[in-house]
Amino acid sequence: MYVASCSFGKDSVAQVILAHIHNEPLDLIIYSEVMFDKEISAELPEHRDFIYNTAIPKFEDWGYRVEVVRSERTFQDCFYRKRIRGKNIGKYVGFPLAVGGKCDVNRDCKLPPIKQFYNRKEIKEAIQYIGIAIDEPKRLERLDGKTKISLLAKYGLSENDAKELCEKYGLLSPLYKFTQRGGCFFCPNAREGELRNLYDKHKELWERLIEMEKEPNLCSPYFRNISKEKLSDIGEKFYWQDQQMTVFDYLKGEENIDK
Repeated sequence: MYVASCSFGKDSVAQVILAHIHNEPLDLIIYSEVMFDKEISAELPEHRDFIYNTAIPKFEDWGYRVEVVRSERTFQDCFYRKRIRGKNIGKYVGFPLAVGGKCDVNRDCKLPPIKQFYNRKEIKEAIQYIGIAIDEPKRLERLDGKTKISLLAKYGLSENDAKELCEKYGLLSPLYKFTQRGGCFFCPNAREGELRNLYDKHKELWERLIEMEKEPNLCSPYFRNISKEKLSDIGEKFYWQDQQMTVFDYLKGEENIDK
């Protein structure tokens, strides 16, 4: 059995496209969806819409089966888990630690259902396709080339090539309009463009996170624990940026009137 892991970012989607156009064997596509709570996905809304309304239907049209797996644990379960040892006993864990580009939520919510999937009797011997481009040599070194294979490397595609291939097939997520990476909307590794998009376009999600930040019994009040940044402080910066733009637009309009 041949299985492709897919986050629906450019590299993993490009890998499915390569399998399709080169007639590579592919029996199943697996997608692990992290959930914010029992009802709301951790994906940015525009990316989730792309996954379920564009990408999955296209893959199914090509004859591929897509299986969605989810952990029983949500982000809120992790956030409101109480410490049972150390100096913060009884306090809520709060926002995840993000060290070296990795995050606790990935460990607790995304990876467990994938491991359970590959432990199934009928899946254990599967050959896995993993979307790693040729310009990621360190990550490629982790693949054995036999049970774990990169079709991007096999066909010589870089990350930019993968992006162009997705664009060609109408399968590039809209998240690439404002960021170069995907991730949960509450990810402490999120870059400013991602947070700005959340602040501007998804106020209800932003406000949910702000309310969680106000919880008095947190181990740490910081959204980014390493740099000691609160989400509310980031939001205040965005607010004043908007005020500056408003003043600038007003002054520009006055100049045009004078002319």
